[in-house]
Amino acid sequence: MSNSNTSQPDVIREFERIDASVVADASKFAASILADVAGRRGTLCSRVAPLAPSMRIAGPALTVEVRPGDNLMIHAAMAIAKPGDVLVIDGKGDETAALMGEIMVSQCKAIGLAGIVIYGSVRDTEALVEMGFPVYAVGANPNGPTKNIPGRINWPIAVGGVTVNPGDLIVGDADGVVVIEREKAASLLGAAAQKVADENKRLEGIRGGGQLRPGWLDDALRKAGVLKEGETL
Repeated sequence: MSNSNTSQPDVIREFERIDASVVADASKFAASILADVAGRRGTLCSRVAPLAPSMRIAGPALTVEVRPGDNLMIHAAMAIAKPGDVLVIDGKGDETAALMGEIMVSQCKAIGLAGIVIYGSVRDTEALVEMGFPVYAVGANPNGPTKNIPGRINWPIAVGGVTVNPGDLIVGDADGVVVIEREKAASLLGAAAQKVADENKRLEGIRGGGQLRPGWLDDALRKAGVLKEGETL
């Protein structure tokens, strides 16, 4: 059986990005809201965290696969990236060497990228936090990388337990990163807005003292067999 991917080059320069207007609208929501309306899926593992809680990311994924400890393909990806892109790098979760530091992140900021998500390590973290450019990583290590092992750009990758395709929506905040399929993102915005409204209403009820437990609790307990039919807490 022939492999349909054999004709694809290791570096795919062009791909379909999520619409900029969808990115702008999605950036108004917390990652948790988007994850909930997406079926409570698509969130990267908690090892992938922002260098500072104030960092926020929203944009289309430009995917990069590297061998552990080698950043050659990240440099290649930066050379073809467009303003607004989010570099999403599958560094295999390796923490033995930093894949990026102040110089490369400064270049990404100058290009106009929206942020960086690395399933691997970084360095120069004090400078990166001071720079304020959004960087999410699994850790820090002062050891530098090599630059001589091939990889792939704009292929599907696995990062923090989630499959990421080129052009997917990436949204990150203090809680972490959520990945939403490009084709689904626009359809979830209405549900996200409704969830925010519902949660705000619930919070108002709690703060006002009139809704100190969720209205669905008894029904859920009955369905789970904890309460008998007609029984309440």
